Amino acid sequence: MAYQAGGQRPAPRPVPEGLEAQAYLQDYATLLEAVPFPSVVFDHRWDVVLANSAFETLFRGVGPHPTAMPCDNFLRFVLFHPDAGRVLGEHEARWCLPMLAAFKSAVERYGHDLELQAIRREIAQDPIMEAAYRQGLPHWIRVVGEDAAAEHDGAVRPLLHPDPRWGATECRVVGETPRMLEAMGYTRLTFVLRDARRPAAAPRRPRRLAGAATHLTVVPTPEA
Repeated sequence: MAYQAGGQRPAPRPVPEGLEAQAYLQDYATLLEAVPFPSVVFDHRWDVVLANSAFETLFRGVGPHPTAMPCDNFLRFVLFHPDAGRVLGEHEARWCLPMLAAFKSAVERYGHDLELQAIRREIAQDPIMEAAYRQGLPHWIRVVGEDAAAEHDGAVRPLLHPDPRWGATECRVVGETPRMLEAMGYTRLTFVLRDARRPAAAPRRPRRLAGAATHLTVVPTPEA
């Protein structure tokens, strides 16, 4: 499912209460901008709070979308934007499943959240994504482990950077959330780009599932 036709952009996100918290975020945005790698701060819904220029550059080639732009909600971008695979290499196997695992963990923790419930309904409306969520994901979690499945920090994932100096490369996903951000309910991830001249890992072969046409078409064969 790319997106619901005529869908509306998510409602504006609330700013943190308190002048000190707002001042901290302003200063943190300055720090974020000094980082040369794509870096993003988001809340438990993956609504983006801060993103640096390197993050925006990484996704500059994606087309418009009413609900799934990467600088609005990163989870929605990974799952629902038809251009996600143009930037996120091995999109379904290496990005979608980990994000679905993280989403499952968030739903278990924040099941009352209306935005998470809306995302769950959108997953259910796509037969292929629903099959991945209900069937492929539990099997994959059993293989990699419950904790590792939803943990992004340390993962190495392929990227297709629009800057030819990087091109087809990999990034190390680094979680670096300071105490103040964590207290606000925010998480920071940085995609540390790796030298494209490093030997690339052999691509994993996906297992196709039968179903309706959609941009999510496969669930990978889990590996030990």
